[in-house]
Order: sequence, then structure tokens, then C-alpha cells
Amino acid sequence: MNHNRQKGILLLIGTAILWSLGGVLIKGVQWSGVTVAGMRSIIAAIVILIFMGKPSFKFTWARLGAVISYAATVLLFVMATKMTTAANAILLQYTAPIYTALLGIGLLKERVYKKDVVCIGIIFAGMILFFIDSLKVGNILGDVLALLSGVSFGVMSVFMRMERDNDPVQSIFWGNIVTCIVTLPFMGQLTFTTESVIGILLLGVFQLGLSYILYSKAIKHVSALEAVLIPIIEPLLNPIWVMLLQKEVPSLYAVIGGVIVIGGVTARALNPKKLTIAVEESM
Repeated sequence: MNHNRQKGILLLIGTAILWSLGGVLIKGVQWSGVTVAGMRSIIAAIVILIFMGKPSFKFTWARLGAVISYAATVLLFVMATKMTTAANAILLQYTAPIYTALLGIGLLKERVYKKDVVCIGIIFAGMILFFIDSLKVGNILGDVLALLSGVSFGVMSVFMRMERDNDPVQSIFWGNIVTCIVTLPFMGQLTFTTESVIGILLLGVFQLGLSYILYSKAIKHVSALEAVLIPIIEPLLNPIWVMLLQKEVPSLYAVIGGVIVIGGVTARALNPKKLTIAVEESM
């Protein structure tokens, strides 16, 4: 169990790295946010279908919940990013651990310890410091959508955890299909350029498709709370790519906040016996 849990944490780190490429890649695709979300999901669905072989048409209520919450997460975050600041959107989305902790207690019987609460507080404080130079008064509707994307992300991790023994990658496949269907009427006419084609392929294949294949494997071995806490390193990696590619140096507040977040995530990822037992008991 200890080995499997460590494997799950490593898979989540890989997931976060792939997710973090989104900001850099999306800038190179000259389409609307909804169009990017839809086309990215079409490509991701193909990648996941190749990986899993064939889709399952058996839907439990947990799988249905995972599908809907996944599609909601993708769409709400894209819409929020277009309507408010990117910093507001990512910060509000990563309120997800709060909802996951609450739902995990009731639906998964995964206990939340004092250490979990402390780690969530530390991580959120670090996130605020990290984005303090970027936070602004954003569009109220955009901020609300970002907050809702955090709720759907938290709910998704719980339903995915419930599907751990029922091929959870199926939920991601169908979630992408739903996203495609919902966004299709709003895509409009597409202008294909070399930059946009390369960007959308990288987004669909790696940033969404491969990342969620890793996530669906990781969710079998970690708690639902860990599944949203550990990937919080994702927004910290975004400015690293910008710094490397565009030579933008992060502020002192961002560095301090990043260190705090990584410290909080690391503390939660450590393997105290009682936390391991809690995960084992839920399986």
C-alpha cells in the first residue's frame, strides 16, 4: 500500500506538470476560450480512447457525477479566465480542497485530520502570497464562475475516487465527449495556422489527454483530498515556464508564496501511519 501511494503521488506530480503547460500553450492558439476548450477535449477524447481500447456504456451514479463535474470544471474555468483575471481564476479554482474534504467525509468516509486542515490553510495562504501582485478586482460574474469551477473540481475528485475500482479513465473520456457536445454550437469558424494547430495538438494530447490518464491512475492509490492538494503545484509552475520562455522573473512575494505552497503540499504528501490507514480503510 505504501508503494502504491507513493506511485499515486508521483503520478499526480506528473499530472500537475502537464496541466501547468496550459497557460503557455493556450496563448499560442488564436481561438476563443470556448473553442480551445472544445477542440482540446475532442483531441483528448481520441487519445484516451486509444489508451483504454473501448468505451464503457455502463454508468453508475458515481461515474455520471464524475462526467458532469469534469465537464463543468473544464468549461467554467475557461469562461472564468475570459471574464476575470487569470490570477483570480486559478486562486478561486484551487479552493477545491475545502469542498473535497467536506464531501470526502460523507461520501468516501475518508477522515480529515487536524493536519489536513492546517495544510489547507497554509497552502491557501501561500497561494494568496504567490498571486498577490496579480490579484485585482475582477469581473464579479467571472469570479463566481471561477469559484464554481473550484466546487466542480472538488466534487470531481470525490466521484473519481468513488470510481477507483471501476476504470476511472472512462469518466474522463465521457467528460470530454460532453464538453465537445456542449461547446460545438459556440465554436464558429476556425482559422487554422501552424501555431494554432501545433498548440491545440499539444494541449489535447499532453496537457489534457495524457495528464488525465495519469490522474485516473493516481486516484486509485491516493485519497480524494490528496488528489486536489498535490496538483496545487500546477499554478506555481506556470510562471516558471514564462520565466524560461519569456525571461519574466517572479516577484519576491511569488517566490515566498511558492515555497509556502510547496511546503504545505509536501507536508500533506508525507506518509504518517494514520493517514495511510485512513486511505486503506476507505478501499
